[in-house]
Amino acid sequence: MVTSRQWFVSTLEHRDRLLELGEQVRWHPAHMVHRYRAWVEGLNADWSISRQRYFGVPFPVWYPVRDDGTADFDQPLLPDESRLPVDPSSDVPNGYVADQRNEPGGFVGDPDVMDTWATSSLTPQIAGRWMDDPDLFDRVFPMDVRPQGPEIIRTWLFSTIVRSELEHGVLPWRHAMINGWVLDPDRKKMSKSSGHVSTPEELLRQVGPDGIRYWAASGRPGTDTAEDVGQMKVGRRLAVKVLNASRFVLERLGDEALPGTEAITEPVDADLITSLRALLAEATASFDDFDYARVLQRTEEYFWRYCDDYLELVKMRAYGGDDRASTDSARATLGLALSVLLRLLAPFLCFATEESWRWWHDSSIHRAPWPTPDELDVPPSLPGVFDAASGVLAAVRKTKSAAKRSMRTAVERVTVTGSPERLAAIEAARRDLMDAGVIERLELAAGDDDVTVVLADLVPTD
Repeated sequence: MVTSRQWFVSTLEHRDRLLELGEQVRWHPAHMVHRYRAWVEGLNADWSISRQRYFGVPFPVWYPVRDDGTADFDQPLLPDESRLPVDPSSDVPNGYVADQRNEPGGFVGDPDVMDTWATSSLTPQIAGRWMDDPDLFDRVFPMDVRPQGPEIIRTWLFSTIVRSELEHGVLPWRHAMINGWVLDPDRKKMSKSSGHVSTPEELLRQVGPDGIRYWAASGRPGTDTAEDVGQMKVGRRLAVKVLNASRFVLERLGDEALPGTEAITEPVDADLITSLRALLAEATASFDDFDYARVLQRTEEYFWRYCDDYLELVKMRAYGGDDRASTDSARATLGLALSVLLRLLAPFLCFATEESWRWWHDSSIHRAPWPTPDELDVPPSLPGVFDAASGVLAAVRKTKSAAKRSMRTAVERVTVTGSPERLAAIEAARRDLMDAGVIERLELAAGDDDVTVVLADLVPTD
C-alpha cells in the first residue's frame, strides 16, 4: 500500500448532528430516510475530497519549496478569499513571481483536484448564486426540494447536507424526493454505462411528449417504472380526449361571456362542482406531499366521468331553450369545470392542455394560477345527484349496447328502485336523465337499488 497526502472534510465528529439533520428532512417516500441513516451510522472515516486527476476543480493552495527542492506541506500558502477562484497551476501566491514556480525558495501548486461530490455538493449555493447575488441567495436558500435517485443518497444528498451544515448551519432544502429507476420491459434497470437504454425519438413520434410524460408521472416517488408503450398510448388517448372535450364544450359556450358561479342552480350542476371542489382539495394535498401520481390518477378518473357522463347529461340543456336560468347553469358549470380540470391536468399533459387553454385564453395555462376552493364556491345542493344520475345513465347505455342499438335509441321506460335519498337525487336530475338517455318514461319506486330499462321499438332518433 502506498500512502499519500489527501484533503478531508471532517464528518465523524459531526455524526450525531448529521443524523439529526436527516430526521428533519421530509423524505418522499418516507422510508428513504433509512438509507441515509444507515450510511451515516456506518461511517468509519472522514470524507476524502481530493482526487489525483487531470480535470477537476483545483484546491486553491500552494506550498513553499525548501532549499532541497521538497515542498513544505506544513506551511500552506492560502490566497485571500477576495482572490478566489484561483488555479494553483497557473496563478501565483502573494509575495512570489511566476519564475519561482517549482524552484528552491519558491513555491509549488497543490496537484490535486476535488472529488465530484465535493463540488456538486454546492449545487444549492451555485443555483442560488451565493457569492454573486446575495439578495437572490437570501431569498431562495434554503431551497424547497432536492429531487434525485436513491443510489446517490450516500453521496450527493449526504455531501450536500454536510456542506450546508458546515457553512451555513442549516439544511440545504426541506424535502428530498427520491425517484425510482427506469426499467426495460423485462424489468431490468436501464443505465447509460451499460448501454442498456432506449432513446425517446421513436416514442415521441408514436405517442407524443404528453404520452411519455403521462407514463413517467404514473410512477410514484421511490418506485421503479418499466418502459410501457401501452401506458404511453393511454396517455396519448387522454391528451386527445382533452382536445376533443375542450372543443365540444367551447362550441357550446360560444362567444358569449360565461355566467358566474351564482348562476349554478341546477342540482346536477351544483353537485358536480361540489365534487370537483373535493377533487381539488385532494389533488392539492397530494401535490403538497409530492404524490403527483395520485393527482394524475384521481384527476384522470374524474375527467373521464366529466366527459362521459356530465357532458351527456347537460348537453341538451346547454344548447339553450325557454329556460334561460337552466341554460346559464349548464354553461357556467361546463366552463368552470373545464377550466379547473385543464389546470389540474396541465402538469402532466403540458401540450394538450396548453393548446386547449389557448383556444379561450390569451396567456399560457402554465402561467395561470392553481385553482382555489373559492372558484368552486356554489350554494349547497342535494348531495349525490351526479353519481345517482350517472348510475342510471350507465344502466341505459349498457342495455342499448347489449341490444346492439344506437345510444340515441328511444327508451320506453326506466324503472329505478332504491332508498329515499337515492330516489330524491334521481328525481332532481330527471330532466337531464331523460334527455341524455332518450327516456320516454322514468318511474321511481322504493326498494333495493335496481334499474330496469325497457327499450322502445322505435327507429333511432339520430
